[in-house]
Amino acid sequence: MMDFLVIGGGIAGVSAGARLSRLGRVAVLEAEDWLGHHASGRSAAMFEETYGSASTIALNRASRHYHETAAGGVLSPRGLMLIGTADSRDAFAADLELMAMEEISVEEACARVPVLNPDAIAGAGYHAEAWDIDTARLIQHFAREVRANGGQVLTGRKISRISRAGGGWTAETARGAFSARILVNAAGAWVDEIAALAGVEPLGFRPLRRSMARIPAPGGLDVSGWPMIYGAGESWYAKPDAGSLLVSPAEETPVEAHDAWPEDLTLAEGLARFEAVTSEPVTRLQASWAGLRTFSPDRSLVIGPDPHEPAFVWFAGQGGYGFQTAPAASRLLADILAGRPSELDAATRAALSPERFF
Repeated sequence: MMDFLVIGGGIAGVSAGARLSRLGRVAVLEAEDWLGHHASGRSAAMFEETYGSASTIALNRASRHYHETAAGGVLSPRGLMLIGTADSRDAFAADLELMAMEEISVEEACARVPVLNPDAIAGAGYHAEAWDIDTARLIQHFAREVRANGGQVLTGRKISRISRAGGGWTAETARGAFSARILVNAAGAWVDEIAALAGVEPLGFRPLRRSMARIPAPGGLDVSGWPMIYGAGESWYAKPDAGSLLVSPAEETPVEAHDAWPEDLTLAEGLARFEAVTSEPVTRLQASWAGLRTFSPDRSLVIGPDPHEPAFVWFAGQGGYGFQTAPAASRLLADILAGRPSELDAATRAALSPERFF
């Protein structure tokens, strides 16, 4: 019998597996045929310390050094720009304060992103403290650590049944059964389903769909040096990616856990919001997709043993913050299970604990 069985092979599962592989024998099980198939493979992949709830921001800040140094560093400069219009002045002011951004002139905003339409913009904010995350590199870095410490990272292992007996858990798949003392639920949008299979009370996680379109670089311009751009109130965002531009309506549509796809009308609405503040029309899509951002009822991560079943451990509710919080969140998980002190303060730990729901 192993020590830890981690269900889920996204950034949550592999980071948890890496940390726990220092404490005992670990297996990470992913239902799909490759790691990061769902939310992790469809992330906007940004590190922005001030993005998220108070507990998320604490995890972001505690993760920064790891992102800067692990695997030679997984961050590259991007910057973040906030755009406000006449109809979004209040949301613009709130975002500017919340994200501790410097207000800049419309002229400076247009100099940084030449396709912005100065007649459509009522305000702009900017800060350089935002970076792209090399998501594939980070996932593989954690997966290599699991294997280097004698653990397993296995794909194509969809869980069909979970049972509790003999002082541990057994998870059955079409390719064999796996047993461990402690079950770590890092299954993303499927965490409540995994809990139900294990006979543990679900916590009420909500998968929310978010869509993305890839469009050619507007006007054929070089977009590599542009910042990520947010519409006030997170009404849309755009981000350079491999010579093209990713544009999202930033929607949060409640759905069942599934392999998500975008809705054409929702994509069109997002592209229209982008076009409303730019001078270049969107003439075609290169690709489109959607992912699920899964939140707990209070939108903070859930990290730690279930109060009614301590051998069942929650590592869930990453929402849109999975990559940027992964180093500190997984370290907290290992600290809890090892019974050692955490670098995080008591208020943050309480805000992340499953006990808050009981």
